Amino acid sequence: MPFFPPEHLELLRARGHPCGWETGDVLMWEGGRPTELVLLEKGLVKVTAESSNGYTSVLAVRGPDELLGELSCVDGRPRSATVTALEPVRGTVVTADHFRRLLTERGALALAVLRSVTERLRDSDRLRAEHGAYPAVVRVARVLLELAHRYGAPPKGTPRPLEVRITQQELAGAAGASRETVVRALRLLQAEGWVALGRGRMMVTAPEQLAAWADCAEVRP
Repeated sequence: MPFFPPEHLELLRARGHPCGWETGDVLMWEGGRPTELVLLEKGLVKVTAESSNGYTSVLAVRGPDELLGELSCVDGRPRSATVTALEPVRGTVVTADHFRRLLTERGALALAVLRSVTERLRDSDRLRAEHGAYPAVVRVARVLLELAHRYGAPPKGTPRPLEVRITQQELAGAAGASRETVVRALRLLQAEGWVALGRGRMMVTAPEQLAAWADCAEVRP
């Protein structure tokens, strides 16, 4: 659901400046100083965190009209994650000072930011619960399905499939599974005709059937 109505997006754009990044560019680094945030306008990014043993977890994928780095700009603590462009992206960069001033001046915007943070916390809690409730293969299917519904786009000439720009390693990090488990899961889903693979991308070709198999409670249209 959209958290920021057009008037709030315009407020942020008016206080910032446009910027662009190419595929693979890092928008912000884990541990970095929170001097600014980004309102994502176009494209997808991945949010990752490094563990002490070197494992990279994909915490989230973010898309247009979402904020990046807003929590650190509020509390002043170092960045908790790295944000990397999955494709060419555009956004509006707003300094931390301007953002905090906007929150003070515009209560409705502050409430909208709180709602977006609350929804992300709920998503995080749900994913932690699912980690223990479902086998890894099912977690892979559920994460892929959610990414397809939130950010997937039909490839040209094929209105039904939903294309997601994500690699097998990134899907493994998002599902809390090994790359070998992801490979096995995708082979199974391909054999059923629910998923097709391309270089750096995946297509969910039968979302209703995949959702039923993964025991999803709801299939978004």
